[in-house]
Amino acid sequence: MGKALSKKASSTQVAKHEGQQDLDPSFKTEKQLGLKPRKKTKAVKQKLSFQTFPAQPTKQDQETFYPTQSLTRENLSQNITELLLRQQVYSRGSENWVLESWHQCEPEKGHMIEIQGLFVPSSGTKKKPRVVILEGAAGIGKSTLARQVRRAWEEGQLYRDRFQYVFYFSCRELAQCKQLSLAELIAQGQAVPTAPIRPILSHPEKLLFILDGIDEPAWVLEDQNPELCLHWSHPQPVHTLLGSLLGKSILPEASFLLTARTIALQLIPSLGQPRWVQVLGFSESGRKKYFYKYFAEERDAIAAFRLVESSPVLSTLCLVPWVSWLVCTCLSQQMEQGEVLSLTSQTITALCLKYLSQTTSGQNLGTQLRALCSLAAKGVYRRRSLFSEIDLSMNGLPEDSIDTLLKIGILQKQPCSLSYSFTHLCLQEFFAAMSYVLGNNDKRHGDMEYCRIVETLVEVYGRDAPCETLTIRFIFGLLNIQGMREMEKLFSCRLLGNTNMILLWDILWKILPQQPNYLELLHSLYENQEEELLTRVIHSLQEAIMHGPDDMVHTVFQTIMKHLIIQTDVDLMVVTFCIKFCYYVKSLHLNSSGCQGHNLRVPGLVLSKWTPTTNASWQVVFSTLGFTESLEELDLSGNPLSYSAVQSLCKTLTSPGCHLRTLWLVDCGLTSSCCLSLASVLSAGTSLTELDLQLNDLGDDGVMLLCEGLRSPACSLSILWLDQAPLSDQVTAELRALEAEKLQLLISSTWKPRVVDSTKNTDGEEMVDGPTSFKQQKLQPGASHMERLGTENDFWGSTGPVATEVVDSERNLYRVQFPGAGSYYSQNTGLHFVVTRTVTIEFEFCAWRKFLDRTPLPHSYMVAGPLFNIKAEQGAVAAVHLPHFVSLQEGQVDISLFHVAHFQEHGMFLETPEKVEECYAVLGNPSFSPVGVLLRMIPAVRNLIPITSTTLIYYHFNFEDVTFHLYLVPNDCTIRKAIDDEETKFQFVRINKPPPVESLYLGSRYIVSGSKKLEIIPMELELCYRSPGESQLFSEIYVGHLSSGIKLQIRDKKHRKLIWEALLKPGKISLVLPRLPLSLSPLDAAAHFVDQHREQLVARVTSVDAVLDKLHGLVLREEEYEAVRAEATNPDKMRTLFSFSRSWSCDCKDKLFKALKEIHPHLIMELSEKSGEVSVGS
Repeated sequence: MGKALSKKASSTQVAKHEGQQDLDPSFKTEKQLGLKPRKKTKAVKQKLSFQTFPAQPTKQDQETFYPTQSLTRENLSQNITELLLRQQVYSRGSENWVLESWHQCEPEKGHMIEIQGLFVPSSGTKKKPRVVILEGAAGIGKSTLARQVRRAWEEGQLYRDRFQYVFYFSCRELAQCKQLSLAELIAQGQAVPTAPIRPILSHPEKLLFILDGIDEPAWVLEDQNPELCLHWSHPQPVHTLLGSLLGKSILPEASFLLTARTIALQLIPSLGQPRWVQVLGFSESGRKKYFYKYFAEERDAIAAFRLVESSPVLSTLCLVPWVSWLVCTCLSQQMEQGEVLSLTSQTITALCLKYLSQTTSGQNLGTQLRALCSLAAKGVYRRRSLFSEIDLSMNGLPEDSIDTLLKIGILQKQPCSLSYSFTHLCLQEFFAAMSYVLGNNDKRHGDMEYCRIVETLVEVYGRDAPCETLTIRFIFGLLNIQGMREMEKLFSCRLLGNTNMILLWDILWKILPQQPNYLELLHSLYENQEEELLTRVIHSLQEAIMHGPDDMVHTVFQTIMKHLIIQTDVDLMVVTFCIKFCYYVKSLHLNSSGCQGHNLRVPGLVLSKWTPTTNASWQVVFSTLGFTESLEELDLSGNPLSYSAVQSLCKTLTSPGCHLRTLWLVDCGLTSSCCLSLASVLSAGTSLTELDLQLNDLGDDGVMLLCEGLRSPACSLSILWLDQAPLSDQVTAELRALEAEKLQLLISSTWKPRVVDSTKNTDGEEMVDGPTSFKQQKLQPGASHMERLGTENDFWGSTGPVATEVVDSERNLYRVQFPGAGSYYSQNTGLHFVVTRTVTIEFEFCAWRKFLDRTPLPHSYMVAGPLFNIKAEQGAVAAVHLPHFVSLQEGQVDISLFHVAHFQEHGMFLETPEKVEECYAVLGNPSFSPVGVLLRMIPAVRNLIPITSTTLIYYHFNFEDVTFHLYLVPNDCTIRKAIDDEETKFQFVRINKPPPVESLYLGSRYIVSGSKKLEIIPMELELCYRSPGESQLFSEIYVGHLSSGIKLQIRDKKHRKLIWEALLKPGKISLVLPRLPLSLSPLDAAAHFVDQHREQLVARVTSVDAVLDKLHGLVLREEEYEAVRAEATNPDKMRTLFSFSRSWSCDCKDKLFKALKEIHPHLIMELSEKSGEVSVGS
């Protein structure tokens, strides 16, 4: 029992000093300092780290390369602090990465990595990395990790099969040396005496050099003349020696582990392609273990950890290791004084002030603290963290003052007694920040002192990245009311508030134009916490104008707050805190998958985060968002949410300040236990109108709880996205009954295309009439599982599909009534209306030729899209998006050449659109008549205009042969409709095939060919525009007897490049008489039974695997069979199956129908009776 207590006490003593070592890992043995080695006592060894060093190895051990000990994760975790590590991947070349901050380049997703994998080859390559860089913010645990790597190697737990010798160096200590030889450097890097230098250097591939804090000294590590460093005994300047090592002039096979802050390593050329590993701080368990190691008594650790957990902000801040040390030190001081534990600090600056106040309590140390501030600032300016007694004396710190500062723990003495340092480098930066604030209030220097301070900061940290330093953050944190009040107590002085505000503004506006990493700016603003300052700064960012790379005018805030990559929970807390002061952000997407390239349609922010978020951080985020009145949309899809996190979210949703309307929680790991909280939100009369809970295992019990909330009269929800396939018939019936009971409620299991809120028209004016409007967002490529509700002809709005009425099928005249203000989009026609109130709109498909016969089109213009005759009440339509088929992706077309033609009684006039996007030209506050998009051009370059095109294939079956018609036309809905109508008259049926992927050119000619002997007339097609009603060009393909599959191809005639191909599979093509179309799309008329009832089949087929077994080998290839089975849910399996069915023949779909009829006979019978038809192949 006594031994156990002794061991616990020693381990605790170690943890208390861990913060000191982490800031200044310059502790060296007597051997490293050039003194005579002496046997280390147990106490000294325990002070070095969390675990004691092993006994010194014998000479035989040192000279023999021995294998790794049996290593388990549990063994290693005892010696390695649990830090989150993430390997970062960059796609650009190695020649540029050292020249600029890594924050400026877009990283790929990367992945989490363990300490054992730092030098393991990356997937897909056998090459082991030679240089690994541990990168992270100040105090995040890099130095601790670097020392622990060396210690774990010494104990045989890490890298023993890779490295025979590991050398650890503190770069800030190396910077004190003017010259060293390679032999002296290696001697300093070893903790214990080792083999002579010659055996060490005989196997350079077995050497690992750990350079801790490589970016801290003011070095330029250039690879000098290799001849200067060829011999290991020749002394050289330290920076020259290190530059030659890193540049591979000497020991090119050696490996390196470097630690650095997030500031760029622009001083290190020729590193090749290093492996970047970001240190992200403690894991949740690592944070708790640290607390339990710090305190000698378990009850003290429990009390301290409970206090921290009771404050979500403090708990999140403690994920940074040095903040945990700071917090533990403050709480330990309170315990020693017998005080009630209390710590209300919300920022790191406030914690430092609390630490300093408690540490100096009862002592009059104002003069000494001022001297210490001066010393810290000079050290930061000169990139020094080790100070001699002469340095301290010259800054007004005599020997008795030094003793006092050592006793209270602000300074620490190096083991050799030759130098001193601050307990932690972060603490030195805090004192430097206080020095700048005190200097700014020194009346001797006048009111312009702040200019000198700003220039000094820029000079020290560089003009490109000053905000990435703790000193700047601390200045912001000190220059608030509470910070200045605490400093006045510490230094017994009066600080000038107005002058300090001038300093802050000067820092902001002199640094901001050069600042690439705006996340760090937000960190500085967070430290200040002053509502007035944050409101003014962010308001100024929202009003400040700048020109983007696209020559478009943006506000600064639109530019910086659009897509941020955040690494830690602290980053997430900081960003959400600042959003609270930004009226511009109406939409927030927290993207856990790291996908790039989001195109927000409303003012919003996308946060990409690849690490899990703790419960405490969720609590901070949600409580902050509860006071963000401008936020209307929140997307947390893909982020795992615990029961505790869901409770925090629901508490926010019911708070008075929350105005959230749309909430997406797709694939968040929700279960039935979460549904009670969600139901309480629904019944509380919140502003929520749309909720997406798909891909969550809610179960019958959970959904029934949701139904109780939906039934509440106070529930304002209009759309609920919910997986219904796994539910029982009873619960499904309950949902249907609920929909019938509440007419405004839509419950669907089909994943719609994402739409986002917009309460503004194209002029930026608020639309107050009617419900919130929506804008259609394009489907992402490959998202074949997504499909729209309703029919192909419907418009999409905030309450789901809005039906289109056929007024006159012969005239192609249609009518749609929009129920209220909003944005409505039709995928089939491409029309998109933004309306301000309830309105009925009529639109008619027109032929350009009819109007151009009366008003000839100037030769400098070409038709670029369909022509519509639109009629609507004046002023009811805020904007209309007119489709066009000119491709903008090639970058060959100037959008200023687009015009919209209006045909009126007196002739045609042209209007310049407000905006031109891929597929659309936008008119604001439009007046209506026959309208369509034109492109101004030079006739000679007409054939150089890229367009989007489509292929249409139709078949006609006789008992002895099959005939196909193949069209290649511009992607124009009116042309498609005209061709459909014409082919239907002659009993031809369309087969769905994907269009060409690449852009094609009007006037170009293409060759049609097949995989077997076919009759193709003509074999050559010209891609041209012909008005609807004119004869369209097509190739007729005759197959005498379709006994096997045929492949059709279209190639560019000039270059013979394949631009499109399709496979027509063998089998019986039934004799089908297609009905005349009653709607915009004739596809419905000739659709197979399985296509007609796709939505019901996706939702209700439960025995998908049995269906797959019947199709395997007959319809599905092996890889298709496995792809369907790999999906997690039955609806997803059916969606994937339908994605393959697009290229199936009728015979293949007949086989699917037959399989479904055998497996689900009652379902098929019900669907057949509802449609009143007998399907093909039945």
